[in-house]
Amino acid sequence: MTATRTEPAAQADAWEELRTTALLGTDRRPLPAPAGSPALVATATAVDRTDPATALLELAALTAVRRRAGARPAAGPSGEAAAAPADPRPELPVAAARRLTVLLEGRSGSAGGTLANLTELLPQWLATARARGLRPPAALVPALLDSARARSELRGDVVALAGPLGRWLAERNPDWRFVLRTATDAPGTGDSGTAGDTGSPGGPGTPDAAGAPAAPGDEHRIWHEGLFAERVTHLTRLRRTDPAAGLDLLRGTWTTERAEDRLLFLDALQDGLSPADEPFLEAALGDRSKNVRATAAELLSTLPGSALATRMAERARAAVRLAGTGRALLVTPPAECDAAMQRDGVAPRSPTGRGERAWWFGEIVAATPLRTWTDDTGLTPARLLGLPVGDAGPDGKGAGLADGTWTDDLREGWARAAVRQHDADWARALLGPTPRPGRDGRTARTAGAPAKLLAVLPASERAAWTAAFIQAHGLGEAFQLLGACATPWTPPLSTAVVAALERAARSGTYPWSHSGVLGMTERALAPEAAPAVEALASDAAPDTAWAETFARLAGTLRFRAAMLAELDV
Repeated sequence: MTATRTEPAAQADAWEELRTTALLGTDRRPLPAPAGSPALVATATAVDRTDPATALLELAALTAVRRRAGARPAAGPSGEAAAAPADPRPELPVAAARRLTVLLEGRSGSAGGTLANLTELLPQWLATARARGLRPPAALVPALLDSARARSELRGDVVALAGPLGRWLAERNPDWRFVLRTATDAPGTGDSGTAGDTGSPGGPGTPDAAGAPAAPGDEHRIWHEGLFAERVTHLTRLRRTDPAAGLDLLRGTWTTERAEDRLLFLDALQDGLSPADEPFLEAALGDRSKNVRATAAELLSTLPGSALATRMAERARAAVRLAGTGRALLVTPPAECDAAMQRDGVAPRSPTGRGERAWWFGEIVAATPLRTWTDDTGLTPARLLGLPVGDAGPDGKGAGLADGTWTDDLREGWARAAVRQHDADWARALLGPTPRPGRDGRTARTAGAPAKLLAVLPASERAAWTAAFIQAHGLGEAFQLLGACATPWTPPLSTAVVAALERAARSGTYPWSHSGVLGMTERALAPEAAPAVEALASDAAPDTAWAETFARLAGTLRFRAAMLAELDV
């Protein structure tokens, strides 16, 4: 027998009568007459009906007890339930399983709580275990699924680790139904040095991380029945392995999607973006949502051979030219934002508070293929960045050249283009060598967001540039730069961060002034840096904030080192 139970029709009818009376009110509908067996009729008749409202509640209580006592067990399914499919992956080592229990419970693992919040280390453990192709003990799978239910960012790794047993359990527990809607990638290694997505959509016939093929129809169900975030994730993963299939999937429901959903679905097309997507994106330039139009235009601008990129290049040539001697760039910004410019994603009014002509000019430069500038002038990005920039003036001869008008706008546009087009040469030129402090102690200004430009460069170069920056300027402005670096950080970058922390401690500042960097350091600093951090803890004055901070960081690094070693089988 199962827990599912049925109730006699008479009891259901009596309950419905009471429910209807409660909804309409006893002043509009009289209390139902007693019904059922003689004993039930006698009990219901004994209820004092002087106050109809009170009587209704008493009758409801009696009926509820009768319904529960009189419910009959339903017939169970014939035969025994099918067992969970076999999982061929090797099981976690015993020590790693114990570590997972500690992470799931969020315990510090040592007296006094001298470690980081261990729930913040769980993603790293999950990604590493997944990359190693291991499976958790069956007894820990429910706790894993509960953790992913509470933290959606864990779901991809948890579902892959739980494997066929996780899907088997999800079919029997509604609380874990997200597992059935979560596509998983095969395990792989990204440039971060930890597990990374390889892009396998986990579709029909594609092995998931457990080595078992996903059930046919999973893609159809996820796209048409999944939550919005799950649909975005699914489309993104599908675009990584089969861009055409992803585009077809989106095209099939495009006209029925909400504007805010179309925007994020469109943004997912940047994975696997190619000229094959151009017709769809050109059509999206006519979308009724201005944000969708702007996103479509931005995507098209990353395709150097697209019609939009060609149109923007023509506008850029009209706006910027080399002076006759080739020693300066003269700018004539657009005089108006015509209908053609608006269709290509240029908003007629600046949303940033900048002057309209500066806004239009910046949008054109950002959407122009960067090779336009080097091909047309024969100059390298570094040479172009070294030229003075000014207003062409009424006569077009550069009357405003001396005041450097338009310099910042041109550089910011180039920086945005370098990020959009993932052009490492331009990003490298725009970043330049590590900025040096000015006379007032502040760093020289870099066009664009340095962290975004760094993200265009190879992982090793990112780490080297950031390490040099920290050596020169400390951690005050390094938070976003460190966030752009692959984890765990390289030994040189880790060494630079530890040295900067030592300088900060000696300068008399408080640890919480670097709380953001410290939180990142606990998760990303190379575990090999533990001895250096322990030395700082020993050198710090006892019972001070920095002594506690260094002790906590050293303990966390030791914990991470042991955690990763246990998974290295």
